[in-house]
This record gives sequence, C-alpha cells and structure tokens, in this order.
Amino acid sequence: MLERQPCVYLLASGRNGTLYTGVTSNLPARIWQHRHGVVEGFTHRYHVHRLVSYELHETMESAIRREKAIKKWMRAWKTDLIETCNPHWRDLYPEICS
Repeated sequence: MLERQPCVYLLASGRNGTLYTGVTSNLPARIWQHRHGVVEGFTHRYHVHRLVSYELHETMESAIRREKAIKKWMRAWKTDLIETCNPHWRDLYPEICS
C-alpha cells in the first residue's frame, strides 16, 4: 500500500526524545532500514527508530519541500505535529506493515 508513495516521516527515540525527519518513496522499507541499522548515521547513532508521524504526498518534489520546511521548524512545532495525529507517541511502524 505505501510502497512507492512519496512521504515525509518523523522518527523519535522515545516520547519527547531525539527527533529525525526524513523523506522516502517506500516508507515500510525505509523504516525497516532505520530499525535494523542498515545505514550508519544519525538514527543509528542516537537510536532513533520509532515512527511517530508520516505524511503522504502526491509527488516526491512536494515531499522534499515539506521535509526541508519541517527540518527548519522549532522543536515545539514538530512536537505539535506529532501530537496532533499521535498524542501517545505510539510506534506507527506495525500499522504501515500490515
């Protein structure tokens, strides 16, 4: 369902923990990579693996624009974005894989 669908996603190390914003065209595969440490980098180093928010986009260009905008946001705005759709900071990964 979400394969080959451009989207922006936010990961967290835990509730109110370290945040990471990314963009992908295959959300289930990309989150699997983060969770299994396939790619070295920020999420691997800081154990940021919990999918707490994602937005689907029509095009990769719009997803990239949105990702860049969110990365510039203050932390409080990112927290508000997460808590609007996921107030308990649940890990949404099981939902996108079913």
